[in-house]
Formats: sequence, structure tokens, C-alpha cells
Amino acid sequence: MAPYDALPDSFWGRVRDYFRRDLLPLLADLRLAIVLLLAIAAFSVSGTVIEQGQTLEFYQTNYPADPALFGFLSWRVILISGLDHVYRTWWFLALLIVFGASLTACTFTRQFPALGAAQKWSYYSQPRQFQKLALSAELTDTDLTSVVRGLTQRRYQVFQADSQLYGRKGIVGRIGPIVVHASMILILLGAIWGAMTGFFAQELVPSGDTFQIRNIFDAGPWAAAQIPKDWSVRVNRFWIDYTPEGNIDQFYSDLSVLNSTGDEIDRKTIHVNEPLRHRGVTLYQADWGIAAVRVKLNSSPVLQLPMQPLESEGPRFWGTWLPTKPDMSEGVTLLARDLQGSVLIYDNGGQLVSTVRKGMAVEVNGVRLSLVDVVGSTGLQIKADPGIPMVYGGFGLLMLGVVMSYVSHSQVWALEQDGTICLGGRTNRAQVTFERELLELLAELAQDSGKGVDPPQRVEA
Repeated sequence: MAPYDALPDSFWGRVRDYFRRDLLPLLADLRLAIVLLLAIAAFSVSGTVIEQGQTLEFYQTNYPADPALFGFLSWRVILISGLDHVYRTWWFLALLIVFGASLTACTFTRQFPALGAAQKWSYYSQPRQFQKLALSAELTDTDLTSVVRGLTQRRYQVFQADSQLYGRKGIVGRIGPIVVHASMILILLGAIWGAMTGFFAQELVPSGDTFQIRNIFDAGPWAAAQIPKDWSVRVNRFWIDYTPEGNIDQFYSDLSVLNSTGDEIDRKTIHVNEPLRHRGVTLYQADWGIAAVRVKLNSSPVLQLPMQPLESEGPRFWGTWLPTKPDMSEGVTLLARDLQGSVLIYDNGGQLVSTVRKGMAVEVNGVRLSLVDVVGSTGLQIKADPGIPMVYGGFGLLMLGVVMSYVSHSQVWALEQDGTICLGGRTNRAQVTFERELLELLAELAQDSGKGVDPPQRVEA
């Protein structure tokens, strides 16, 4: 194969011609942009509907092969196509890149030339040129000085050469579409960067424990640098507020961020919709559980027994087994469903023996069982998305660009010839407002001259 610099100039000429003649117009085609945007929206919806980053068992349970959802959507299809991590698949990122290329091509082939044309000014030298304008009129007994004064009062930028005049305003309306395109490209770059460098994790941590982020469910190929290694999080306390009816009102986690030496460098009490943010990592309050129960048998030290969630179709329960004899020949089962401090006690036969509350004691199997505490655990969702500032900045720029795009770009021409002034103009939007403005100008000029003005003529586009 010939080296890069040894390829003939004719080859690169054909490549440039193909890019300019075929590829660039295709990328700048509005129809292609609409198709790409609809495809991105459809796959984004699928990523919202289909749970992302779950285990194989989850998809096998919820999306069985027989019967498949909609007749085709099974766990195999989801895993093979990447619908379990839509936003990080190569084909979704490719859609974003092609859509960004389409916006860029449209910006440089259409929007910048349109802005360049709007920045130039040209004069009309023949009265017949005014006939093609949407609104035009002829004035007598006035001069261009009065026209210049009227246009200047209406914030037009006026250019004059002898008997010819050109005025414009609202050039920002031509810049607006460029800003919109730039903002959408910034949003796409932020989404791609976030997909490549972000991660998502979940942790279920008992109250009082310290943890580092380990349980990573979904991460981009460049996410290793974002996963914190020099700081950890301590759950100082987890608690739940209940309504008078006994329902959960809100649950809270008091979190401390610790550096590598164990010193607290940040602290916040989080709850739903009020997360802790630290160095680009956000910790959300998402779930809760019961980690352990603390009890005493007679005068023994406090025993902390871990509790496990039990499978049930109704309310959630956590349970553990507590031996009441040293040889473990007898024992009781402890069940709890919340952190309000009540524990149900069942014997080996499955019969309810008693209910005990925190700080109380009960006799079971010949021993005195005291309930010291029910230890809760907080469920945290942990996310890092370095692309979010770019996405937010893009949305802010998008709103600015939309507002700018609504500014009308208005143009007015005037020509003085044989004692008569031909005046006319056009605008790219707000046609009624522009016509009203031009009619007011004509009325002012007629009033200043003390004579008349020929009725304006409208030309339908």
C-alpha cells in the first residue's frame, strides 16, 4: 500500500469533491436530521421503559422468551441488542455523532451563509425592484433625511449612498438558529461524554457503617477515573418519619464524607429529592431496609443479629432466628416490618408467641428476651455523570437561541428619483407587526410633508 503522502493529488481531489458534492448536502438535509432525531427519541424512550443495568436473572424473570413481550421482546433480544444499557451502546452513540455531524453541516452550509448574506447590504436602483417586496409605497414632497430619521427612531441600522437607502434591524434573529444548533451539539457532546465516563452504583448500608463505592451496576469504558478511591462515606444515622396512620412519610440518612485518613470533609442529611453531591458524585436516598436487630438474653451482652428480607407478596418483612439454648436445640424467629420498634416473636412451630417493642422484654422458652434496638439500613443510588454541566449549559444556550430566533429580521429600501421616494420592505417573521410599523412610518412622513402618500401595495409571496 502506498504511504499516505504518496497518494496522488487526484485521489484527494475526488475525495474532496465527493465530500462537498454528495456527503455534505446529505448530512445537511433536513429530512435526515428529522429521521435521526426521531430514532434518538425512540431509543431514549426504550431506555426509559426497559430497566437499565440490571442482572441477567432480572431480565430472564421480567422478559421471558415464552411468551415474549409484544411477541419478540425477550431477555435475549434485550441483551444482544444492548437495550439493557441503551445510552452506552455503539449504535446509540453513532446516532448521536451522525446527528451532530448533520447539525454541523447544516450550520456551515446554510446558517452561516444566511448570516453572511444578512450582514451585507445592497441598494435598489430601479423603481421596479420595489414591486417584488411584500409592502411598498411611493411618497412625494419628502426626502430621504426624513426617512432616515423615522427608521433610526425605530432602531434600524441605516446605510445611505446618494439617493439610495437601505435599513435593517434584528440581525440577532439570524444568529439565533446558529446558537440553537451550537447548543444541540453541546448537548450531544455532553451526553456522549457522560455515557463514556459516568457510572451508576447502588449500596445498602446499615446505620453506623462506613463504605466505599464498590457495587457498580453500569459504567462507561472511561469511568475508572470517576470512581472515588480516596474518600469514603459513613452513615451516621438512618431513620424514618411515619405518619399518624403508621405509613412512611419520609426517610433520612445523615451522611459524612471521610478522606483517606478518616477525617470528615463533608456532611449532609439527605432524603428523597435532596441528595449529597461531592466531587461530581451524587448520592440519592432511594430505598431502605432492616439490617439487624439488637437483643439481650437475660443479663448477656447485647447481641446484634443480621436480618434478611423475606419473600412475600404483601408488606415487606425481615427476619432472623435466635437460639434460646446454648446447644441451639430451641430458638425463636424474630420478624420486623418497619423501624418503629416492634418485633414479632414466633416459636419453632410457626406460632406467634409475643410482640415486643424497643426497650421492653418478654419471657420466651424460659429466658428473658430484651429488645434493645432495630438497626435500619439506607439504600443509596450513586451516580456520576461528568457530561451533565455540558448538557445543562447546552439547554441554557438552547433557550437563549430560541428566544433570539424569534427576533424578526426586517429590511427596508428607499430610492429617491424625480421628486418621488419609493419605499418598501420585508421581514422573515411577524409580518403583521412589520406592516403596522411601516404604515406608521408612511403616515409620519405624509404628516410631515403635509401632502399625501400613494396607498401601499402588497405583493403576495
